[in-house]
Amino acid sequence: MMTALWSIWWVWIVAALILAFVEVFVPAFVFLGMAVGAVVVGVALGFGALGWVGAGLPTLLMLFAVASLIAAIALRRAIGVRQGQVKLWDRDIND
Repeated sequence: MMTALWSIWWVWIVAALILAFVEVFVPAFVFLGMAVGAVVVGVALGFGALGWVGAGLPTLLMLFAVASLIAAIALRRAIGVRQGQVKLWDRDIND
């Protein structure tokens, strides 16, 4: 019996590693939040925490989306732009 690829825990962990690697080249905290979301889904699948809901693709994608959003907001608050932090330019490059 072939198990669906999205219901294998290590596939989500590998996806998280790929997203974290992409974050190195595109530093915007977007892919890092998605990497955290993929780790949450992978760990939940690995420990069997999603067995009671059936762990279908819609459920996994919803958990991934919610965990990614929460992680992105937390990362933005923790290491993002601070309130009132503005770059002021006092001279032009041509001066």
